[in-house]
Amino acid sequence: MQIPLQIVFRGIPASEAVEARIREKVSKLEKFHSHIMSCRVAVEAEHQSQHQGNQYHIRIDITTPGKEFVVSREHHDKQAYEDIYVAIRDAFDAATRQLKDYAQVQRGDVKSHELQDLAEL
Repeated sequence: MQIPLQIVFRGIPASEAVEARIREKVSKLEKFHSHIMSCRVAVEAEHQSQHQGNQYHIRIDITTPGKEFVVSREHHDKQAYEDIYVAIRDAFDAATRQLKDYAQVQRGDVKSHELQDLAEL
């Protein structure tokens, strides 16, 4: 990666354990796409409600030559997670899928009608 990994905590104190898990997940992402230029991860906690604990959202911004990926479970699924590690896992799983799909398109492994389907998403 050309620019060092950036991890930001909003609404919660920084955690070495959470940072370590994120670094582990980012290193796995680099196996799927070796030309990642930068990666920024925001870990956000919404205010605590009476009936539930903290709600966590993970946002991942990945820059590669020619494309930028944004994974934010908050906007797509309207889903909040009470377990921060589950939120991290799901966000990085989504990022992995996006990078794999993009790598297939770059290699020409995707047929033209599949490209059209991907563009419609």
